[in-house]
Amino acid sequence: MALSGIQIYKLLPQTNCKDCGFPTCLAFAMKLAAKQAELSACPHVSDEAQTQLAASARPPVRLVTLKANGNEVKAGNETVLFRHEKTFYHKPGLFARVRDDASDIGTTIAAADAYAVNYVGMDLTLDGFAVESTVDAAAFEAAIGAVRSASQRPLILISRDPAVMEAGLKALDGEAPLIYGADADNWQAMAGLAKQYGAALAVIADSLDGLAELAEQIAKTGVENLVLHPATESLSKGLALCTQIRRLALKKNFQPLGYPILAFPGHEDAGIESVRATQAITKYAGFIVLDHYAPEYVYPLLVLRENIYTDPQKPIQVQPGVYEINDPKPESPVMVTTNFSITYFSVANEVEGSGLPAWLLVTDAEGMSVLTAWAAGKFDAERIAKSVKQFELPDKVSKKVIVLPGHVAVLSGELEEELPDWEVRVGPREAVDIPSFMKQAL
Repeated sequence: MALSGIQIYKLLPQTNCKDCGFPTCLAFAMKLAAKQAELSACPHVSDEAQTQLAASARPPVRLVTLKANGNEVKAGNETVLFRHEKTFYHKPGLFARVRDDASDIGTTIAAADAYAVNYVGMDLTLDGFAVESTVDAAAFEAAIGAVRSASQRPLILISRDPAVMEAGLKALDGEAPLIYGADADNWQAMAGLAKQYGAALAVIADSLDGLAELAEQIAKTGVENLVLHPATESLSKGLALCTQIRRLALKKNFQPLGYPILAFPGHEDAGIESVRATQAITKYAGFIVLDHYAPEYVYPLLVLRENIYTDPQKPIQVQPGVYEINDPKPESPVMVTTNFSITYFSVANEVEGSGLPAWLLVTDAEGMSVLTAWAAGKFDAERIAKSVKQFELPDKVSKKVIVLPGHVAVLSGELEEELPDWEVRVGPREAVDIPSFMKQAL
């Protein structure tokens, strides 16, 4: 049974030493009760109290980490049902599946492993690969070897046969893959393998009761890193099961379902698989295995995942500074924007697309867009002028022309006072109009 904040507080040292990062032991206790802190943060808690607090300190959704050759994929430790309540912490790992009867596995994996696309300053990639046994142990081991020769990303191994699974695990000595999986018939053998090789274990059932019962039995054997697979082909039933699993774990602290979820959205129609994968990303998969890999198919899923798992309270930012676009010369104009990543890339892409050289001054606006930052007092003439001097623009340019975003034309007079040696111009309100503005007005 979960303890209240006051009950937890009574078991803490009550010294208010602040070593845990919180101002008081009571504040730390309240965070523990809300599953927003870990007991290990307190270095002074007694062994006796630690035993009593173990259940309350356990996160509602266990953190499961897959490891391979220095690469990791993590899922779990989530604390909310909805992103706007706080944030989601560990974005679901996307894995591409290959079968051991496929030809040229190495070439296929190498292409998928090399895939990376830059999105608002971040490189988006697949997280790992799933290898499925369809032939025998020897073919499975050979397929894993082919994958390993082409990629060092974490793996999911798929087979219900313990003998085949052990052959695969032996080929991954020292790694921590996810093995799929344990059902009502083979769970004892699979649990033994997971424990022996330090692997995470996927639990398979088609109902909440089945998942909870099986997970509880396996946990008693000492296997802690479990992943739940609600096995259903129905999109609506899958949504219901995943939502119920997450809700029971977070709201009821029901530990038998307090684990990440594994999803197999695969379908012969790539479009339908895309719909299923979209649902899995949003509700509430921790690991997702895709059957279809192609850049045009994976890209929207990667972008969706990034959007869902970006902290809504911490906008994506780029580093403030001066960026050179199209090899600017001293007589090239200076364009100004904020360090909100989407704003920056919108402006930078349009300037680059114009083919005209320019200096792009990115001002620190705490990651806000132009209008938002202006309204919040984070993007004004004083800050812009300070950035001009901080990044030594007067030493870089001879023709001192600076262009404000059209949405903050009201700042032009104030900026002229701050930068009396500069000619201040007002640019377009929308980034898409920048090329024509540069060609006509600069």
